[in-house]
Amino acid sequence: MTLSFILAALAALSFALTLWQLVVAWRFPLHRRSVRAGFAPSITILKPLKDCDTETLGCLRSWFAQDYAGAVQILFGVASTDDPVCGLVQRLIAEHPAVPAQLVVCGERLGTNAKVSKLAQLERLAQHEFICVSDADVWVPPDFLANAVAPLHGTRVGLVNCLYRFASASSFPMHWESFAVNADFWSQVLQSLSLRPMDFGLGAAMVMPRGQLERMGGFERLADHLADDFHLGQMISQSGASIELCPVVVECRTAPMTFGDVCSHQLRWARTIRACRPIAFFFTVLSIPSLWPALWLGADPSLASAVGAALCLSVRGAAGVYLEGRMTGSFKWSAAGMALVKDVFQLGMWALAFTGRQVVWRGVNYRVEAGGRMVKLTKVTTSSLRSA
Repeated sequence: MTLSFILAALAALSFALTLWQLVVAWRFPLHRRSVRAGFAPSITILKPLKDCDTETLGCLRSWFAQDYAGAVQILFGVASTDDPVCGLVQRLIAEHPAVPAQLVVCGERLGTNAKVSKLAQLERLAQHEFICVSDADVWVPPDFLANAVAPLHGTRVGLVNCLYRFASASSFPMHWESFAVNADFWSQVLQSLSLRPMDFGLGAAMVMPRGQLERMGGFERLADHLADDFHLGQMISQSGASIELCPVVVECRTAPMTFGDVCSHQLRWARTIRACRPIAFFFTVLSIPSLWPALWLGADPSLASAVGAALCLSVRGAAGVYLEGRMTGSFKWSAAGMALVKDVFQLGMWALAFTGRQVVWRGVNYRVEAGGRMVKLTKVTTSSLRSA
């Protein structure tokens, strides 16, 4: 009876957390445009690059197509001219001669994080008062910059984050990862913000005053951190500046990924979060909505547990349909089933996060130390989970 009571209480807690996610997601003005008339400060976009796939050209082209009244400089950083992405960048620069854009070879290795090493070197060439940082696989709508800079007008805002969604899911494992981001991740971010001010960054696309970045020592301070966006947000928050969340959504577009690729990616996230926020990560198991009602029903098959489990699982499925539909604009009943599948995999990733500190990132094996610092180990293939 004691076990049944505990599991029933945990099922009720996960049910309450699901309802909480729904409420904060419903209240947030997702996708709403909010351009501040007359405010279009000059901005430099930093794009660290490595390799390319079938989506890279479209993602990079979207940055040249910004409907923005202010001056824009785009700096693309690569480690070597041998990188195949160089040809795509040179093609885009030739297609848009009116846009001040430059391909920069960032030959220095300032730390274990190669992306941040490029950012630190690109930062030196920035000409404008605001900095935008974005990952290579991010596509943005034409009004992105105009909306992203709006919260920075005349305030103490030190960073503007944007929510993102995964697009181009072409396989079952990619659908799983897409659901995790398009339904659960953004609503859990909002859930966190309902408790405390934002103190972390979301690396898909971020905008900040250049002076804010310089006062903190620039990107070079983050050159040994895996979750550089998380730590950037923490540094800005600790400086006394606030962090805002722009309701405009950007898209992460990637080429097809295998099951191993997706698992490796998810495990990297899990182990990185565990290293950065170990206590908070441990308790994320309480927020797996399908787990506790299923355990309650299995441990104490009864009318009460059957009704409770049915209610919890039904609400979980309906929440998945609503949250994914709100993010993507497409409401599909299949999301209800994917919600349950995602919960199973999330439990697996949570457990695996405690079995080691190694992660795979761009074909290289790293160990994530306490606090999120990364140490390079040996080179492996990204599809292998053996070293993940």
